[in-house]
Amino acid sequence: MPELPEVETVVRDLRPQLTGRSIESVELTADRAARDRVIRYPKAIKFARRLRGRKITSVTRRGKYIVMVLDPGDGRVRANGESDASGERFVVHLGMTGHLRVWEPEEAPVRHTHFKAMLDSGLELRYDDPRQFGRLLLGTDEQLVAARAFPARLGPEPIHGDLTVAEFERLIKARRRSVKSALLDQSFLAGVGNIYADEACFRAGIRPSRWTHRLTVRERRALYGAIQDVLENSIAARGSSVINYVDAFGLRGTNQEKLAVYGRSGQPCLRCGTPLQGTRLAGRGTVYCRTCQR
Repeated sequence: MPELPEVETVVRDLRPQLTGRSIESVELTADRAARDRVIRYPKAIKFARRLRGRKITSVTRRGKYIVMVLDPGDGRVRANGESDASGERFVVHLGMTGHLRVWEPEEAPVRHTHFKAMLDSGLELRYDDPRQFGRLLLGTDEQLVAARAFPARLGPEPIHGDLTVAEFERLIKARRRSVKSALLDQSFLAGVGNIYADEACFRAGIRPSRWTHRLTVRERRALYGAIQDVLENSIAARGSSVINYVDAFGLRGTNQEKLAVYGRSGQPCLRCGTPLQGTRLAGRGTVYCRTCQR
């Protein structure tokens, strides 16, 4: 947490504020231990030096990662006059409790602010993270993968039409594991986490403990549609504010009010009234309905 819908919401909020902006200065927390935990690649001194003076040419998302493409920083451009976008990226993973927001410089930093970047717009990009499970990265794709700071392989994006039902069926049939475990595997689908795995299984009427290769054609297609629905609906609701998630303006999402099973163990099923069952699958707390899910 945050998962795909929350990260997508933050990216959409930040894109108009950051695209085309240059980073004039960088300030990192004085807490060396916290700094080393959050700045994963390269070392903090190199990170700040290499980020300073760079222009953010685009703000995108890959799975649960915020990806800011940077200009080369040395005047190199493509033949068509555009900045070379094949170089370094400034990548942010929010972990469990991270926030990436744009602030007025006179606003006092919140506790656990580990990173501040002054933009040429006069605003500051800040990252805070109480539990310090998030990470800030700077480098080319090859560098980040080689340093094991970024996954070598992320699965397809499950929204925006990037994943067809035929491709989903092929991928899930090739696995022999529980549905919950497959959905949490970022090399299978990029961006789905514990919240939306439980919600998708409930919407599809499938128990999360079912084996992937034993799902029927109807069940595979139902699960594909359920994943699409729960993610898109949450994006429309600006995410689920579980733990301390807020968007890039500091506002809570509303999708937590619509969750059917996640976090509701022991409470009545919203469809049939049966008390929801809580268990543990793939190392994560899992909630499902014994009546509605087969």
